[in-house]
Parts: sequence; structure tokens; C-alpha cells
Amino acid sequence: MVKEYEAKTEREAIEKAATDLGMEQDQFDVEILESEQHGFFFKRGSVRIKVYVNEPQQVRAEAIEPSGDIEKELIEFLRKSIELMGYPGEVSITFREKGKIGMDIKSEHSAILIGKKGKNLDALQMLVNVFASKIGGSGYSGKVIIDTENYRQRREENLIRLASKTAEQVCKSKSSKLLEPMNPFERRLIHMALNDMDEVMTKSEGEGLYKQVRIIYKGSNS
Repeated sequence: MVKEYEAKTEREAIEKAATDLGMEQDQFDVEILESEQHGFFFKRGSVRIKVYVNEPQQVRAEAIEPSGDIEKELIEFLRKSIELMGYPGEVSITFREKGKIGMDIKSEHSAILIGKKGKNLDALQMLVNVFASKIGGSGYSGKVIIDTENYRQRREENLIRLASKTAEQVCKSKSSKLLEPMNPFERRLIHMALNDMDEVMTKSEGEGLYKQVRIIYKGSNS
């Protein structure tokens, strides 16, 4: 996959690409396409880069036929929602487990639908789950997981790497470090990833849905 990004500096353009793709910077190659400087003493300008994703090709989950009217309505609701947003795409069911179904969006606008740190995707998922509860009635207890371009899998892998790397830094500095705001599922990943490390402890801080996880050095028990 090849995409282009533009920002004021090369660093900002690369960070923009990493956020958009939901990837670490070492997972893609960067080519500087254009660097323009304007104004006195070259204090203002812009940089345009081309990004080549060098991650292993991931196999997309195979679509399965919707089962029952609820799943058909969920597909149509999500398809219509992203179409009204101006970012049309195909929607399908990818897995079905007890109390949970997975839906996938195939769209050329997937980066926008994902949003910064997956917040747009989370918002769509919340919207679809509210709709699912409405059409399913008071007895409905299922949960819908929405994904596109395997973003959630990539995000999980990146968060686990971030947790380990940050824990190492905390142990070296014998201090604590606060991570970026995350949704409940992502925070749980961090807590679980570091649960077996005796030298550190984790706790969530803040208010609202997107809280931050603090990784704290507590020393070795040995």
C-alpha cells in the first residue's frame, strides 16, 4: 500500500502517517517527495512524503452470510451510515461467536473511517451497538465489533509493544509514565500485557471513556 501525506515538517508528516495507518514508524518506509520553504528565514513551509507500508500481507477475514433479520439490518444500517458520511463502502459479517459478531468495512476511505487512534471506528461501533439494542429489544445482549483493514489487530499488537517498551523505560528510570488516552478495551490490553511483570504496576487515570494508563515502577520482589 502506498499513500501520501503533507505537513509542516518531515517529522509531523511521518507522525501523521503513523496515526492515520495505526502503525509504528518502523513498519513503513518513507520517501520525501517535496519540501518547500517560504517566508523570512525559512520559518514556514511544507513537506510532502510518500509512505510504503512494509508490513506482511494480512489475510482478510472471509465474509459469511448474515443470519437472520437483525444481522441484515445491522449491515444495512452501517452501510447507509458511512454512505451518508460521504465515505461509502461494502459491509459484511466476518465472524459470529456467542454474544458477539464481527463486521468489516471495505472502503477506499478506510483511513478516515478509522480516524485518529481509531476514534472514528469506535464511534461507529458504538452507534451500531446502540442500533442493535434498539432493534433487538430488551432481551438482546449481543455485541458488535467493527473493523476495517485489520486495524484492530494491528492496534492490539502495537499497544502490546508499547506496553513492554514503556515498562522497560519505567524500570530503568525507576519512575512512572502516563500513556495516551485509550478506550476501555485498549486499557485492558495494557493491564493484561504487564500483569506478570513484578517490577511494575498499572492503573487507569482520568474521567470519561478515554482514560490514561499509568505504568508505575514498584521494584523487584526478589
